[in-house]
Amino acid sequence: MKRILVSGGAGFIGSCLCTRLINEGHHVICLDNLFTGSLENINHLFSNQRFEFVDHDVTLPYNTEVDEIYNLACPASPIHYQYDAIKTIKTSVLGAINMLTLAWQQNAKILQASTSEVYGDPMVHPQPESYWGNVNPVGFRSCYDEGKRCAETLFMDYYRQKSVRIKIIRIFNTYGPRMLPNDGRVVSNLIIQALQNHDITLYGTGEQTRSFQYVDDLIEGMMRMMDTDDDFIGPVNIGNPKEFSIRELADKVIQLTDSQSKIVFKPLPHDDPKQRQPDIALAIEKLKWKPKVELDEGLVYMIDYFKHNFLK
Repeated sequence: MKRILVSGGAGFIGSCLCTRLINEGHHVICLDNLFTGSLENINHLFSNQRFEFVDHDVTLPYNTEVDEIYNLACPASPIHYQYDAIKTIKTSVLGAINMLTLAWQQNAKILQASTSEVYGDPMVHPQPESYWGNVNPVGFRSCYDEGKRCAETLFMDYYRQKSVRIKIIRIFNTYGPRMLPNDGRVVSNLIIQALQNHDITLYGTGEQTRSFQYVDDLIEGMMRMMDTDDDFIGPVNIGNPKEFSIRELADKVIQLTDSQSKIVFKPLPHDDPKQRQPDIALAIEKLKWKPKVELDEGLVYMIDYFKHNFLK
C-alpha cells in the first residue's frame, strides 16, 4: 500500500483516479479547494478508511508523508480557466512548485498532468512529443496553455537540479462521467443540448478536428506512466489517435440521443486549434498502452450519465 496524494482529486479526472487507486488498495489523500471539483464526485469514498479529503489550495505549500503525487490541480475547461485567468496560471505555476517541493522533501515520485494545449494551434499533425508547439503567449487561452508549459519547465528543472523523480504526460481531449454539464467542453455541451432538444452549437465551420479519449483509458495510461522506471520521465502523449471533426461528433450525438436538435453555427473562439490528434507511438512503446473505448461506446456511457444525474 502506497500513500498517494492527488491534487485536484475532487475534479472530473481526479475523482476517477482516486477511485481507481482506492480500489487497488492504496491510501489516497485528495487535495482540492473545490473551485471546479465537487464533494459529490468523491462522496462514495468517504466511508473508506484509506481515503482522506483535504480542503486546500495548491497555490499554498502543503506537507505530508507521501510516496507518490499526481498533480492534476487546475481548471481545464475554457469557461473555468478564463473566469480568473490570474488564478489559473498561479495554480499551474505555484501549484507545480509546491507539489515538486513536497516530492523533493519526501523523495516521492510525482506525475504532472500536462495537456495537449502545450501544442497550441499545431503546425505539425499529428502531434509528437518532440513538437514544441505554436502557442499564443498573450491570448485569452494563454493562462492555461502557458501555465501548463511553464509547469513542464519547472518539472524538468527540479529533475535536473534537485533529482526529483518526475513523470510528465500530455492529456488529449478526455470525456466521461463526472464531467460538469456546464463546463463548456464540447462533448458535454453537445450531449446536454441534444438531450434537451435545444439547438446544438458548433463554432466556425465545425470542420475543426479533435481526438476524444474515454476517462478510463486515460487513468490506465496515467498509472502505467507512474509505474515506469525512474529513467523514463516523458513527456508522453496520452490520448486517442482517432480523429473526428466537431460536426461528425455532433451528428453522432444527435443519432445516439434520438434528438430533434438543429445544428447552428457561431464564430470560432480566440486561438481555437484547427486540428488536434496525438501521436501515441511513445505510449505504445514505453507504457504498452493504447485506448480501448471507442467513441460511440463512450458517448453511450456519457449520455446515460447525464440522463440520470442532470436531466431527471
